[in-house]
Amino acid sequence: MKKHLLAALAAAPLAFATGASAEHWDVIAFEMTGACTLGEYMEIVADTNEWAAQYGYQAKVAQPLQSDDLETWFWIGISADAAAFGAAYNAWRDGLADPRSTPAKLWDRFQKCSTNLSRDGYEVWQ
Repeated sequence: MKKHLLAALAAAPLAFATGASAEHWDVIAFEMTGACTLGEYMEIVADTNEWAAQYGYQAKVAQPLQSDDLETWFWIGISADAAAFGAAYNAWRDGLADPRSTPAKLWDRFQKCSTNLSRDGYEVWQ
């Protein structure tokens, strides 16, 4: 009986670890430049999400409502995990080298509308 209890206790952390999952959040703080409307910016977000769907990446935009900094917005890109984010990021980065690629065209549009301030990555457990 004692052996069975010890075996169950030893396996418990493994069972918990495999039952939990961690998304990857790509968080970019940015400011709008004023050169485009929110509607135009959200069209770029929609076009980016369409391109990024093949990599399991989807972005949302958080606008500050109550904050000591009402100028900084947040891009929150969500992937299943860090590996999926890495695949999306590599495709984006590699695409920027070709000015005719979708990532390069999207980046040009982003540059008009916003200025990135910082970028962070998070594992988000649920």
